[in-house]
Amino acid sequence: MPGQTPLCAERGKPRILLVDDDQNLLDSFRRLLKDDFDLFTAESGQDALGVLAACGPFTVIISDLKMPGMDGIELLSRVSRSSPDTVRILLTGHADMQAAIDAANLGYVYRFLTKPCPPEILRLSVEAACRHAELVRDQRELFALKRCKVLLEGIVRGFSALVEARDVYLAGHQQRVTALALAMGREMGLTGADLDTLRIAGLLHDIGKVYVPADFLNRPGILRAEELSVIQMHPEVGYDILKHLDQDWPVAVIIRQHHERMDGSGYPQALLGRFIVQGARILAVADVVDAMCSHRPYRPSLGITAALAEIEKNAGRLYDERAAEVCLELFREKGYKLGDPDPEI
Repeated sequence: MPGQTPLCAERGKPRILLVDDDQNLLDSFRRLLKDDFDLFTAESGQDALGVLAACGPFTVIISDLKMPGMDGIELLSRVSRSSPDTVRILLTGHADMQAAIDAANLGYVYRFLTKPCPPEILRLSVEAACRHAELVRDQRELFALKRCKVLLEGIVRGFSALVEARDVYLAGHQQRVTALALAMGREMGLTGADLDTLRIAGLLHDIGKVYVPADFLNRPGILRAEELSVIQMHPEVGYDILKHLDQDWPVAVIIRQHHERMDGSGYPQALLGRFIVQGARILAVADVVDAMCSHRPYRPSLGITAALAEIEKNAGRLYDERAAEVCLELFREKGYKLGDPDPEI
């Protein structure tokens, strides 16, 4: 392309396209900006569209208004449609001020500069345009993250409902366990991402039960050893389903470990307490409390008194001592009740 700089310009610098039919002006701009920006040039509007198609996108495009053929306003209006995140600056003479104002009002132009433009004004304008581009990019990324979060919430709730649909005795269990785990987590000083991780793990902690035949889950009476071993694989299956999530977001690990016990008597890995992550220690206590308070096909509810007695009796041996202490305080001193709504669920 005419006037184009090499494609091997340094990475990481804002990419600027300069468009003007005055080669001397382009040379002047290049000398002014070359050290801090990745520069491309074009000598007409049509050439600029070619550079944009071949080498875009650009952080900023600076175009003269009056050029043969396609003028700067038409060029930047096309760029606004094909590359809306590119910040557009128009160079214009005093006689064409109204045209520049109209272009800005129509959204084709971020800023216009009058010619001749002092070098310091040009540089400040380019730097401001780059900051604006970063802001637009950050806002777009934030919007995308929010959409992903909404999508993730829907997937989580869908999986949670799927598990409970296969086992009538699990109805509401994952929500109640999650609410209690979050209340415990807050008392233990968890905030932000740690609480969010605990919430997702709680809502999905039994997802591995999709692998368990429904008649195993709903059959009254004592299960045979081989049937029990299948059910006890559900934390491992849950881990396998979710293990490809970001490793800095240990939802899968918490799910895998929520039936582990501090003395190594749990499953599926028989881990000792020092190897069990905090989220799993909290979830283990919440899960036991709700399970004992829930009806099961092989027994009626044992009640909250029996559940808390179990936690108190085995604190430090089966259950994390601090998690057990906080759980007991919630029920006995702070009036917590299973099924209390939680604003984060």
